[in-house]
Amino acid sequence: MEISVELTFSPLQDDFEQHIINFIKNLRACGLTVLENPLSTQVYGAYDEVMKVLNAEIKIAFELMDRGLLFMKIVKSDRSDYEPHF
Repeated sequence: MEISVELTFSPLQDDFEQHIINFIKNLRACGLTVLENPLSTQVYGAYDEVMKVLNAEIKIAFELMDRGLLFMKIVKSDRSDYEPHF
């Protein structure tokens, strides 16, 4: 089963930018399709693989910061090739 996940990672501390950069770089290195925009990061792939990677990378990111939050949306389909028709 293919999924699409949208993540918005928000460390709640002064040095937030480096935490976000590290999180995205780690996701890019995982071998899945990862796309970024100014507001969120999307990860696409097989459910088991995506969730395995996210479980590990979210834990690492949370352990490296004092406070923060992460919003996650999951869609049951691979939407990586979506193009608006308007």
